Amino acid sequence: MSQQQTKNSITLRGSAQIICEYLNFAINSVLFQRGLYPPETFKAQQQYGITLLLSEDALIKNFLKNLLTQSEEWIVNKKVSRLSLIILNVANKEVLECWDFNVKYEEGDVELSKEKKETLGSKDLKKIQQEIRDVMLQVAATISYLPLLDCRCSFDVLVHAKPDCNIPDMWSEAEPVAISNAQNVQLKSFSTSLHKMETVVSYKLMD
Repeated sequence: MSQQQTKNSITLRGSAQIICEYLNFAINSVLFQRGLYPPETFKAQQQYGITLLLSEDALIKNFLKNLLTQSEEWIVNKKVSRLSLIILNVANKEVLECWDFNVKYEEGDVELSKEKKETLGSKDLKKIQQEIRDVMLQVAATISYLPLLDCRCSFDVLVHAKPDCNIPDMWSEAEPVAISNAQNVQLKSFSTSLHKMETVVSYKLMD
């Protein structure tokens, strides 16, 4: 008997879910590490072979759930180019920091997609998770040399989507964000073979 070699396959939906799962952990990690909310409001969870922290605050959980559920649909349909987590000074609304999560669209496994008649990737899930772990470790390391946020801060997330997207009722149009006197740090990227995620943090140099 000959055992047929079967490839790993990942669907567009599965890939978009991996991207949004990363975004959830990455945004939570920034909120925790930058001290926007008390540490006791976060709960540790094992993911990608490391310990990460997720907010237990109901408002934050609901905000991110709604944001990422909608973003997943748009990513499946190639409607999103970037999500931006912005950190603002509560007193004057000045943007102090911006975490850009850039989404690039890749072809996947062309032969497998042709055979199965749908767009598929064949990258090993363990390999993808290792790449995400490396990015998450870099997020934590990068935070250690960012300027201290010595004022009350809040956050928002902007979704850079195509104009033909139907915007949900609770959402609003936002102006582009600019940070004066900004420094940029490019983090490692990861790829599912269908989507590539590049993470860049821009921050204001404090006087």
